[in-house]
Amino acid sequence: MKKFDLNIEKVLEHWTIPHALREIIANALDESILTNTKEPLIFKDKDNKWHIKDFGRGLKYEHLTQNENKEKIENPDKVIGKFGVGLKDAMATFDRRKIKILIQSKYSDITIKKVSKGDFDDVVTLHAIVNEPTQSNMMGTEFTFTGLKDVDIEKAKDFFLLYSGERSIEETKYGELIENKKNRSRIYVNGICVAEEDNLLFSYNITSTTKKLRQSLNRERTNVGRSAYSDRVKSILLECASPEFAGKLVNDLQRIQAGNAHDELQWVDVQLHACKILSSQEKVMFLTAYDLMDGGKYLSYAKEEGLRIITVPDSLANKLETSKDLNGNNFRNLETYALEWNEQFEFAIVNVNQLTTKEREVFNYKDTIVGWFPKRNNPVKDIVISETMRPDNYTGSDALGLWEPSSNRIIIKRNQLKNLQSYAGTLIHELVHAHTNTDDNSIEFESELTEMLGKLSILILKSSKPKSMLRRLLNK
Repeated sequence: MKKFDLNIEKVLEHWTIPHALREIIANALDESILTNTKEPLIFKDKDNKWHIKDFGRGLKYEHLTQNENKEKIENPDKVIGKFGVGLKDAMATFDRRKIKILIQSKYSDITIKKVSKGDFDDVVTLHAIVNEPTQSNMMGTEFTFTGLKDVDIEKAKDFFLLYSGERSIEETKYGELIENKKNRSRIYVNGICVAEEDNLLFSYNITSTTKKLRQSLNRERTNVGRSAYSDRVKSILLECASPEFAGKLVNDLQRIQAGNAHDELQWVDVQLHACKILSSQEKVMFLTAYDLMDGGKYLSYAKEEGLRIITVPDSLANKLETSKDLNGNNFRNLETYALEWNEQFEFAIVNVNQLTTKEREVFNYKDTIVGWFPKRNNPVKDIVISETMRPDNYTGSDALGLWEPSSNRIIIKRNQLKNLQSYAGTLIHELVHAHTNTDDNSIEFESELTEMLGKLSILILKSSKPKSMLRRLLNK
């Protein structure tokens, strides 16, 4: 029998039994990774004693020194631990919490006990009691615990992604995106929980650590600050490309306006990345809150076509206008959708013979009205009636009339034939567009329309009965 002083300088008083068990499990998992052996076993025997067993190289008493583990330092992205103190902290906690332990390997059987320190009988410290191995051909290391409760094991296992029951949504070169089914999301580093967050949409398992993060992994491996891992969380998000990821993030994106979105949405480039994925995989249209209020019939048409409407903040909408999705296509917003819809739109042209007698009477005034405009270089080749019209670009409602330069024709909606006033007003409006090549709501169009109204006024005033004509106009 040999006595090995553990030389524990600082005891972690707040550690519970699950914290101590976490260290034993972490060491077992690390050993299985470093030696490429099977997953450790955690089980309870018929005597109600719990066991944690790995199948690695076996623990030596020299491993109980309080130094950094060189092998683990050289493999930071493979293993969980890096300090030799974790095992010693665990043993001190077991002693303080009255849990008996037996550590067995092919090298020795080890227990712990408080005994006098060397020749100083009045100084009692925690020692490892090292005996000859009872199983000299044993593979790996086995810890046997007396006095553990089942709940201690369950709480200890809950520190680990492997035993948490949480589902991995997607793996990237920086780590895993984990479904968050708990009240709080978790940050794992190589499979062990180092922090919990209240307002993250996902949990994360960081498998490619940064120097800053490695330096922040303290002796206790808990309560690591967000600044240490936020860069890696963002990197994981920007590498993800699954529909499930994009869908969850975009759904949350729509909560920004209400101020209750999760913290991942604070990164505009993450918002943009999610939109790129979604646009590449679904028929979606991205609208601002203003677009939703002002979308008119185009919004109704989009919904009828089954487009998914995504509300985005103005800052993101501006980025979408100058970006492309993963397929290299432009993002669909209200303006681009209107252009698409109009390009596909087909007018339901009505033959003159299909008009009612009253409608034909009104329609036949077209030559008279056209005659009020200059005959030289007249761009209008045809005037037709349609049952359907495209929405205009200002109100979103069906246009009453349309000047179509590509075909040199004016198209009037059929309901304008209900009376001469409606028909004449719409036709004059479109004739001004045709003759002046100006757009609605422009100063040029307003000037040309005013000039045309002046010319029409002169025609009325010079007629034989100007007063009666004006009265008819004013009385409609």
